[in-house]
Amino acid sequence: MVCEKCEAKLKHVVTADPWKHQGRSSDKAGTSAGRKVNENKILTARFDPTKGLRKCRICQSKIHQDGAYYCQSCAYKKGICGMCGKKILNTKSYRQSAT
Repeated sequence: MVCEKCEAKLKHVVTADPWKHQGRSSDKAGTSAGRKVNENKILTARFDPTKGLRKCRICQSKIHQDGAYYCQSCAYKKGICGMCGKKILNTKSYRQSAT
């Protein structure tokens, strides 16, 4: 849950496109700009989608939302925006369990 101010930041995708910087076609010299032929996949570095993810400030779990500081469950339990921490809901009368 995010506030109205932070909704504009939600248009971006979290995971990066692995082909974005490499390109699929070869360059003018004839060398491949993307994958290599007969490349050993075990020895090369692989794309890790969880590498740049932040941790929640409350429960330390990984957040899959770009620019957020709180995970979805902690933001709902506290009634705050997941991105800026601004109070959105009054959770005083809610009956929430820990399980």
